[in-house]
Amino acid sequence: MFALTDQEIHASALSAGFAGNSAGAVVTFEGRVRDHNLGKSVVGLEYEAYSELAISEGNSIILEAKSKFAIIEAVAVHRYGQLGLKDIAVCIVVFSAHRDAAFLACRYIIDEIKTRLPIWKREHYASADAQWVDCPGCKSARHAGGTSEAHRWL
Repeated sequence: MFALTDQEIHASALSAGFAGNSAGAVVTFEGRVRDHNLGKSVVGLEYEAYSELAISEGNSIILEAKSKFAIIEAVAVHRYGQLGLKDIAVCIVVFSAHRDAAFLACRYIIDEIKTRLPIWKREHYASADAQWVDCPGCKSARHAGGTSEAHRWL
């Protein structure tokens, strides 16, 4: 299923949680904090989430993937709060009898998470002010002041 956490994510722990013997394929995706974006030196990230909606929608995405692809199970975890370089921001593990279904489902899940979940990313730079990125509301006048209030979906 889907979860949010403010703790470090360990992909191996997510895989270890599957007890079945029927998975011939296990596909893991780790989205990590990198040191650059669009020509800027990144020193860290900050994530905010509307937890209730993110968890509900994240679980819906996992159920959709299970109905669309021949997979046995899938789990996904997304971090919130402050993250440093190399930290895992999002991790997805998909279990299937065959690799093709596992790869396709994993791709579907990350694409849907990035598109549908109310999770916002703020990049912190070495030589510039922090900015919210990949956010539809980032161009609004209300958000221009750097406040996260534009991110509230309530």
